[in-house]
Amino acid sequence: MNFSKLLNIILLVLLLSFSNSFADSHDKKEEVLEKAKEIVKDMEEDEEVPLNDPFAGNEGTSSMSNIPSEEQDNEMSLYNFKLAGLISGKDYSYISLVNSGGEVLTLTLGQYLGEIQLVDLRLTEAIFKKDDGKFMIIDFNNQVRETDDY
Repeated sequence: MNFSKLLNIILLVLLLSFSNSFADSHDKKEEVLEKAKEIVKDMEEDEEVPLNDPFAGNEGTSSMSNIPSEEQDNEMSLYNFKLAGLISGKDYSYISLVNSGGEVLTLTLGQYLGEIQLVDLRLTEAIFKKDDGKFMIIDFNNQVRETDDY
């Protein structure tokens, strides 16, 4: 007898607790749906963010402050580009360079970037040869260095 009374009390408590939890759920669902619609509407109205940081100025486009004077005016200078990616395969190898305007330039081995020629790739850098026989190396940290050999 005690067991059946205990079972009835437990069932009664469970039924009362379920009825209270579902009583206000309709209003909450509508509120959540309205908030979700507002968030989606706000996301659609947002402006697109530019690829470049407009507040960085010229310092954001080049990490080197000691650019040679003959390279400063040259639009196709390696100092004006960032190495974005490289793919090296058995038959063909490519690099992708990005200028300060966000335009991507893809080169294969042997192609010229202005007056310098892409001659070799390594895992993290691209090597260009200048007309005077010196080499320019650019890496993913946007470090450009000139060397006599590589």
